[in-house]
Amino acid sequence: MKIKNFHDLAQSKEREVALMIAETALQAIDTKSVMEKNLVFKNEALFVGGKYVPLQNIDRIFVVGVGKCSVDAASVVENVLGTRITDGVVLCIGEKKLIKMKTYCGTHPFPSLINVEATGEIIKMLSGMTERDLVLFLISGGGSTLLCQPQEMTCENEKDILQILFEKGATIEEINILRKHISLARGGFLAKHAFPAKVISLIFSDVPGNDLEFIASGPTVKDNTTISDAKRILEKYGIADKVVESSLIETPKEDKYFKNVWNLIVVSNEIALHSMEEKARELGFTPIIKTAMLTGEAREVAKSVLNELELAPPHTVLLYGGETTVTVEKEGKGGRGLEFVLSACRTIRAGELVMSVASDGRDNTEFAGALCDIMTKEKARTFGLDIEQYLEDNLSFKFFDNVGDYLMTGLTGSNVSDLIICIKL
Repeated sequence: MKIKNFHDLAQSKEREVALMIAETALQAIDTKSVMEKNLVFKNEALFVGGKYVPLQNIDRIFVVGVGKCSVDAASVVENVLGTRITDGVVLCIGEKKLIKMKTYCGTHPFPSLINVEATGEIIKMLSGMTERDLVLFLISGGGSTLLCQPQEMTCENEKDILQILFEKGATIEEINILRKHISLARGGFLAKHAFPAKVISLIFSDVPGNDLEFIASGPTVKDNTTISDAKRILEKYGIADKVVESSLIETPKEDKYFKNVWNLIVVSNEIALHSMEEKARELGFTPIIKTAMLTGEAREVAKSVLNELELAPPHTVLLYGGETTVTVEKEGKGGRGLEFVLSACRTIRAGELVMSVASDGRDNTEFAGALCDIMTKEKARTFGLDIEQYLEDNLSFKFFDNVGDYLMTGLTGSNVSDLIICIKL
């Protein structure tokens, strides 16, 4: 099972149902399973997402993996292509190794020198490509942080800027617009470095709406934003003075760099949502997928979701995918999913349950998420925990650590944004 403390949490019917639905989703987006479905090598040809890609005119095959799914995805590529792989570099999160490719363990959610070094190795490998080369990119969430290659600034400068943007509740789109203009590896730059090789980019989407430009900051996608957009974001959040103008980089705009690039989304939160829908129906509930693009301030979105759950008929499961934000007011610890569930805990009613799951297994902490129901509320009362105060102090991690209603998965190797399950018995 992906959820390690499944049986400890399954203390009621609604809990067991929620956990079964969440487990089904995590299995559906398992990176290795997804790759095995989307990459087949047969008779000197690749079948990528069912599309025929002949290799008769390809002399060399290179592999570049970046993000939370990269190692598991690359391991499948190794199994499929074997000795046909000329070289490969994988920049991941977590200590994992591959047989035929160099593996770098980068830092996340903030960049560091190892990210810069590993990104430099990717760019170095891509130099000198020809039209008879093929580059397989494996792009997933976390790639934005990993692909750090600044110009006239340091990774520490970038870290300081990101810290402020996170605390001020900037959206992932805003953050990634800026990221694209402070790195020579984001915003289409990897496609430029690989030119004129043939490029196939297999993308694991963690962005609501699946906008290719913003998944890992679109390293193989033509960028439609400009330095001016980046400047507007810096001004909006009052940090324009922290970025030297010469460190802002315009992304590649020439069409030729993207002419031989095929970007293919192989998994997204829609796959997770539909698998949850099927499981809920199988368990005798009426499932409703409310949205795959949930956004907004976590504690406020939780209020709206609880209102929708109250109006739903009995035996209903409401399903959401997306990424909320948290405006950090105090020096607490937690993630957007934990804060969402903590906010919901204020008004949860008997026979209702709310669960949030970070599909990568880490909701900004070692917890993958949390659930709340009337039992959670009762435990808080018994332990003397003031839900409102914990919420006010951004102490969602501490709250769920105390009551015990958190999910543990470890790093799942998957990443398709957050998943929210709401049940009404």
